[in-house]
Amino acid sequence: MTYVIADACIDVMDQSCIEVCPIDCIYTEVDEGDRICYIEPDECTDCGVCEPACPVGAIFVDESVPSESEAFTEINALWFKDRPAARKKVDAFNKGEVTAT
Repeated sequence: MTYVIADACIDVMDQSCIEVCPIDCIYTEVDEGDRICYIEPDECTDCGVCEPACPVGAIFVDESVPSESEAFTEINALWFKDRPAARKKVDAFNKGEVTAT
C-alpha cells in the first residue's frame, strides 16, 4: 500500500503535502514542467500525514483512488522511472485523452 496523488492536484500544486511529509517522499519539478506532485511508492511509509494536508483532496491510499482517477496510480509510479512520459500522461488526462485504466 502507498499513497497516490490524483488529478485534483493538476495545476494546483499547493505543496502542503511536501511540507508535512516526514520522510520527504513527495516530489515535483515545476521548472521541468510538472503540473502535479508525485509520491515515490517505494519510499512512502503509509503514514498518511499528507492526505489531510492536501487542500484539494487529491491524495488517496492506492486502493481507494476513485475510479475516474485510477490512471494516477500508474502515473505516480511512472514519474520515478520516466518523467517525460508521466508528464505526457498528465497532459493527456487533463485533455480527456486518457481515462482510468
